[in-house]
Amino acid sequence: MKRSLTGFVATAVVLALSLTVSPTPAHAAPLTMLGADVSTLQRAQDLGAKYYNASGAQQDPYDILKSKGVNYARLRIWNNPASGYNNKAKVLQQARTIKSKGLKLLIDFHYSDTWADPGKQFPPAAWASHSLAQLQTDVYNYTYDICNSLKAQGTTPDSVQIGNEINVGMLWPRGQVTNNNFQPLGSLLKQGYNATKSCNSGTQVWIHVADADSMANARWFFDGIRGQGVQWDVSALSYYCMWHGTLTNLYNVITDVRTRYGKPVVIAETAYQFTTGNADGTGNSIPGNVLCDNIPASWAGQAQQFQWTQNTARSAGAVGVFYWEPTWTAVNGNGWDPANINGSGNGWDNMAIFDWSGKVNPTLVWTP
Repeated sequence: MKRSLTGFVATAVVLALSLTVSPTPAHAAPLTMLGADVSTLQRAQDLGAKYYNASGAQQDPYDILKSKGVNYARLRIWNNPASGYNNKAKVLQQARTIKSKGLKLLIDFHYSDTWADPGKQFPPAAWASHSLAQLQTDVYNYTYDICNSLKAQGTTPDSVQIGNEINVGMLWPRGQVTNNNFQPLGSLLKQGYNATKSCNSGTQVWIHVADADSMANARWFFDGIRGQGVQWDVSALSYYCMWHGTLTNLYNVITDVRTRYGKPVVIAETAYQFTTGNADGTGNSIPGNVLCDNIPASWAGQAQQFQWTQNTARSAGAVGVFYWEPTWTAVNGNGWDPANINGSGNGWDNMAIFDWSGKVNPTLVWTP
């Protein structure tokens, strides 16, 4: 996810989304990856955040998510973030908790010290002056080290993302796609794939772009890396309805990506707002007046939009849907800026599935 953290909302517009979702066809295969990105959860808990189930009883947030149907947790990793969250040590710690809960684990490599997304892919400071050849070695060694360290403590990742929303490349400028030249990016992705498989051959390698809005853009990207001989196991897309268009379009993109490349497709990120309000001094990344399908910013509306997204993904033959940061409530000290985590606020407090008191949305569920 990225736009909420880069001021993109200033240019966001309300799209004309009028699709009425039909029931899921009986032949559609179940969604097997029912995921939640919980990258900020450890920090929230370290600060004393409390979470409550639909009955109002305090409960472990992982247990609440599991009761809602979650079977997969996603963790981003930054190389050397100023706050420490989420560096290698923090990810190893949180991975132990995730695996102890019986959840599968997806590691989201940003290959950066901060947010990486379609608008910015800053290399970590330690790699900033490195050549493309050096970055290839960096990607291999770093990916292998994180995977192997997780494996050594008994929390082998079930999946990894080689990059986060890498629409036009990663580790800019060396790995940026310019003039349709995918060779530099391809060389980096191959190193991430090889490192992962050397660590554990059963770990799935995902390639993740925020191209759910455009079949043409998705084809341009995946054709480009395929042309370089890049291997991957899962094609991953971000889908935020206010930025990426109608559910009909999402269906078409998923279907095309799935059939064109012959690989499973996952919605690695999605979310919807439950309120028009704002809990802190930082403006909401997606204001409550930016709606889709005429669905209100309410608990019922959030649950409905998420269910429709899951239904569409399932109907199109996707295998999973992940909700982005459902536990990121407005806890002081858990800000969006890793360089100022104590002083920055949270633009996602109206997008989490827990309200400002920590109580979960009673009707939102992950559905196979």
